[in-house]
Amino acid sequence: MSGSQGENAERGSVAVVQSVDRALSVLEILAAHGEAGVTEVAAELGVHKSTAFRLVAALESRGFVEQLADRGKYRLGFGVVRLAGAAAAQLDIAREGRPICDALAADLEETVNIAILDVDRAVNVSQARGPGALSTHNWVGQGTPLHATSSGKVLLAYAPDAVRKDVLSRELQRFTPATITDPEVLRQDFDRIVEQGWGATVEEFEIGLNAVAAPVRGADGDVIAALSVSGPSFRMDPEDFPKLARRVVSGAEELSRKLGFFARAR
Repeated sequence: MSGSQGENAERGSVAVVQSVDRALSVLEILAAHGEAGVTEVAAELGVHKSTAFRLVAALESRGFVEQLADRGKYRLGFGVVRLAGAAAAQLDIAREGRPICDALAADLEETVNIAILDVDRAVNVSQARGPGALSTHNWVGQGTPLHATSSGKVLLAYAPDAVRKDVLSRELQRFTPATITDPEVLRQDFDRIVEQGWGATVEEFEIGLNAVAAPVRGADGDVIAALSVSGPSFRMDPEDFPKLARRVVSGAEELSRKLGFFARAR
């Protein structure tokens, strides 16, 4: 890359960061004032009115602000509410799930995690390590592949068809010789998960690591997270999965109740 090209790229990056900063400032202005016109926004940002209009228009297109038709002013839109709701839900899951993770980890003496679906990965929001856990790795905040982890499989099994189709239409990465990369085999696995109420992986993400996971439901009954236990294959034999699954399912059901879900009597 020539010097001029590098300078242009750097200037472009700076401009993008500046635009993002200004857009966030617009949201803060509207949050502080309740509503504001483009002229007011431009004055507070110290930019030309046309720049403020472009920022507001971009935010409006994503639903983060909305225009008051009869007054020509803008206020925060429901896009912000959706983000706030998602963040609150994650905090609730982590907070309510912590004691359940701790109890389950102590009981099973392995590592217990709670993960949520984040586009094309499972992101861990809580973790507890049992006294027998070998790994000291902290997975909180980190993403793991949906097709190769027990939590990811559970989340995909209960995800909307469009989400599942999108993930399975891509080339799936092979992490170990046991990783399942055939979409049809994974679909059969998803059907089995829904039928039995839990999923598992056998050295599919890491050699020597097995895991079992169960779905966690929100107040409306939708699956919003997965509770899993993972441990070394020499201690977590596939023959023991059904027994482990009963404990994990029980923990997931307890967390679901804490989040407001109550299953209807059959």
